[in-house]
Amino acid sequence: MKSFAFGSSAALLLALAILAIPALTPSSAGAEAAASPAPGNAAASIPRSGRPELAARAPHAPEPEPPATGAIAELLEAQGLRAEVLRVALEAKAEAERRGLVERPEILTVIDYSLPSTEKRLWVLDLDRGEVLFHELVSHGKGSGGNRATRFSNVSMSLKSSLGLMTTAETYYGKNGYSLRLDGHEVGFNDQARPRAIVIHGADYATPAFVSRIGRLGRSWGCPALDPKVARRVIDTIKGGSVVFGYYPNETYLSKSAFVDPDAGRSALRLASAPAP
Repeated sequence: MKSFAFGSSAALLLALAILAIPALTPSSAGAEAAASPAPGNAAASIPRSGRPELAARAPHAPEPEPPATGAIAELLEAQGLRAEVLRVALEAKAEAERRGLVERPEILTVIDYSLPSTEKRLWVLDLDRGEVLFHELVSHGKGSGGNRATRFSNVSMSLKSSLGLMTTAETYYGKNGYSLRLDGHEVGFNDQARPRAIVIHGADYATPAFVSRIGRLGRSWGCPALDPKVARRVIDTIKGGSVVFGYYPNETYLSKSAFVDPDAGRSALRLASAPAP
């Protein structure tokens, strides 16, 4: 379990670390995510949702340094969770909270489908305690691609994964054992998750041993499947109304989502298209 608590509310620090850099450019993709608020404004308060409320500051007042932003970004990026991905997830979560869709705002699950299935690309964050609770392998749908997912859908029997903001619901026992239902809230992107039976469950094809034999994870019918060794613990940690956010630098999604901040979406797209350093 990794911690990013720095002596004050980790949720506030995490939000500040990501949301204080609205003007990310390709040239800054490899730099530490540390930035000061824009001149003339101050971060008066940052709720747990991660969306800051700005208040006017007296002219010529010194710009305060966001506390430990570089350390937070460095720790999360060391585990593969890029600042631009987390920023998009936090913005979407904040909008979902504003709409009253989130019952457990302290927990955030992020899946970065732009990473290959052979890499751990699911993170469960406790924003209140400042901890990475889980960092795991997770499968994508057969229709989304081989080792890398590049295609996404909201259509039944597409066998593709869905992007965007969903919330966790109730658990049940099905053909894949202990499972967690998901409710999608983005029309046209994932609002058919429940009718499609897109759920979180354990699967033998979502294990390191399977990767060693096949060279990639096995694929589901669109569900984010986990290693059975951790599936129950992850499900019990996130069930009951927390946010699960599926990310990919898809221009259609990032530009049309009703939950993603346009600036965060544009920054993510710019960074995704930037050449590797």
